Amino acid sequence: MPEVNVEIDGKKYRMACEEGQEQHLMELAERFNRTVLQLKGSFGEIGDNRLVVMAGIAVLDELAEAEDRIESLKRDISDLTTAGRELTIEAEELEHKFARRLSEAARKVEAIAQAIDETGAPSAN
Repeated sequence: MPEVNVEIDGKKYRMACEEGQEQHLMELAERFNRTVLQLKGSFGEIGDNRLVVMAGIAVLDELAEAEDRIESLKRDISDLTTAGRELTIEAEELEHKFARRLSEAARKVEAIAQAIDETGAPSAN
């Protein structure tokens, strides 16, 4: 299992990760380190443990917001999918109604044409 050296608040840590995940782990550590340093800049020296706990909570807060947004987007997708299905059904119903009315109109026109042919036809006398 590969190991990666990361630095958080000036301290080095050796961490194991899955094969091929080294770069990802380093990027996550850099992001976490930025969060720790931002909090340290805002609150000063408040103790390593407290600083790391605050950073962890801040990261989890970002995660929770992202999860909420994902759930909201899933609901939006579901609503749009349902609306799309309903519109498709409505369009199909309108198409069938139009086809029936067009067929009825064609039959009436044919009946009128036939009546005209019959009334205008010369007598056999």
